[in-house]
Amino acid sequence: MSNHDEMPDPQKIKEIMDVIGEKIPGLLKQLSELLYGANSAKQYATAAAIFYKELKAAGMTDAQAFELTQQYMSTLNLGNLIGNAVKHNHD
Repeated sequence: MSNHDEMPDPQKIKEIMDVIGEKIPGLLKQLSELLYGANSAKQYATAAAIFYKELKAAGMTDAQAFELTQQYMSTLNLGNLIGNAVKHNHD
């Protein structure tokens, strides 16, 4: 029997699962804070406002500036980007 056909050691699997169980919740909390925390929200809003203002200053109509700002904001949303990438890979 080759090494690839052997069953993994259940104790090693348990150790791996324990580490995953300890690490993943903290990583998810940190990621959530990074993406959706108060500081991120302020930066996101500031970037969108500056983008809109610059479009208006360049002579675009309210509707044009709004549409492009919506598109710009969607590129800043990491959750949407990941979701779209996953969806695209399954199509």
